[in-house]
Amino acid sequence: MTLKVIVTRTQPFAQDTAKALETFGLSPVVSPMLVIQSLPPRPEVIARARHLVFTSASGISAAAGCQHAEDVTVWCVGPTTSAAAEEAGFTRILEGPGNADDLAAMIMGTLPRPQGLFVHVANEDAAGRLVAQVKEAGFEAEFLALYRTEPAAALTPEAQAVLAGKDPSLILLHSAKAAAALAAGSPDLSRAVLVAISEAALAPLKGRAGLGERIAHKPRESDLMHAVLEAAAILKD
Repeated sequence: MTLKVIVTRTQPFAQDTAKALETFGLSPVVSPMLVIQSLPPRPEVIARARHLVFTSASGISAAAGCQHAEDVTVWCVGPTTSAAAEEAGFTRILEGPGNADDLAAMIMGTLPRPQGLFVHVANEDAAGRLVAQVKEAGFEAEFLALYRTEPAAALTPEAQAVLAGKDPSLILLHSAKAAAALAAGSPDLSRAVLVAISEAALAPLKGRAGLGERIAHKPRESDLMHAVLEAAAILKD
């Protein structure tokens, strides 16, 4: 039996996660719990930016097609976002570790003031903390919401069948909002292990899984895959 792993990540990035799982001999079941909806692009803001800040690959997808300065510097959280920026054609890319707070600290600790306009492109739900931090440090910065995420109505029928079966399974959680959307449907998690990219992503479902939970050592895809393999090994023992 091949262990099934339910991927709740948004598309198109859920497919990237699914391909990675397949390379490890696991069977992904893609069931996004969030749907991305585009917001008005506001190209004039991106055109004025000397620095674009992305805290997720979804932000890069949302900004695709907007004209930007040739010498724009792109600041990204983690290797997944950096890879998406490179694929989108950006050439001046700086990768920060950890989360948005770590990226803000990197910006403030790397550059003298002033440095032109920083534009943080993100989900409408983002708190704007990064912009507040760099503005307080003397930088010109603006938050630009180019997309929003809406919860899916339910898991796909295939994912529901996995949870209803007798075999154990894994559920991947990439965000707290996706976890909350899953929790709203009150799924039977008695034969599931939850594997989350962070403590925050796990929080809405913490303690709900019958077979336990694991959290990535750091909030990045490579560490999440490592946590998946650890959980899979335990289930096989």
